[in-house]
Amino acid sequence: MRDADVDVFLSGLIFFDLVFTGLEDAPKPGSETWTKGMGSGPGGIANFAVTLGRLGLRTCLGAAFGDDFYGRYCWDVLESEGVDLSPSRRLAGWSTPVTVSLAYQDDRALVTHGTEPPVSPAELIGEPPRARASIVHLEAGPARGSGLIFADLGWDPSQEWSAEVLHRLAGCHAFMPNAYEAMSYTRTDTPEAALSRLAELVPLAVVTCGVDGVIAVDATTGETARVRGLAVDAVDPTGAGDVFGASLVAATLAGWPLAERLRFANLSAALSVQGVGGSLSAPGWAGITRWWRMVSDPDLRRDYAFLSEIIPFADS
Repeated sequence: MRDADVDVFLSGLIFFDLVFTGLEDAPKPGSETWTKGMGSGPGGIANFAVTLGRLGLRTCLGAAFGDDFYGRYCWDVLESEGVDLSPSRRLAGWSTPVTVSLAYQDDRALVTHGTEPPVSPAELIGEPPRARASIVHLEAGPARGSGLIFADLGWDPSQEWSAEVLHRLAGCHAFMPNAYEAMSYTRTDTPEAALSRLAELVPLAVVTCGVDGVIAVDATTGETARVRGLAVDAVDPTGAGDVFGASLVAATLAGWPLAERLRFANLSAALSVQGVGGSLSAPGWAGITRWWRMVSDPDLRRDYAFLSEIIPFADS
């Protein structure tokens, strides 16, 4: 889309994330647990926005921000990252949702406080800008955006995993759930079966499987791919799925083969878990370039050889 106003338009919920890392186990009732690390930053749809901006894409976000400390902080951070917030609004009297993330045993548990914004996405955003791609949260209703629409879903606190949500995929180009979400919504028993069902609903179906990697089908190119996970020393997995999704959008817009898109997104997410929080740990081109210059494993050099062609001076 040559006449697009932006590369990627995003809409969804902003959270202020407070992350505690280094826990050996979940806190026990009646006890006090000291952690080895902590951090804070914008979360939710902000994880996508910051990742895309750090990959050099013109990124525009339409979201509600509370007119409170947390909302003002998230707004300032996103502006400093170069994200266009012109469709976003600060809402007086509404509190920005806050999530506490406890990272332990290579996973995390989340506790969130907040309420839905008092305005609908349609009222908030109006007419979305022309974009090459859009990332939307399906919890808010049917997807609204332009270009290739990538759909995302968060955790279902009701645990009902209503299949009705999948009807909102009409008109979407891609859906990128994790394996648990995919199997829950499709009522299937394996990631592969869930992927097969989702491939009937969208051209690009992707199921992330944590340390086991990712599987995907792209009907537009006729490709299928399975990419293994990357072994890293994880500090905090908060937001890693969002970093993966944003990186996949960037790679898709670049027109790369499916396996390379998945490897690139896997790498971006793997590098992000070595820091604290999702958005502010997104590696961007700088982090990806540092990794490529340092990696010596022959299998990784082979699998990620395409980076030499897309990172300027990668082998210099």
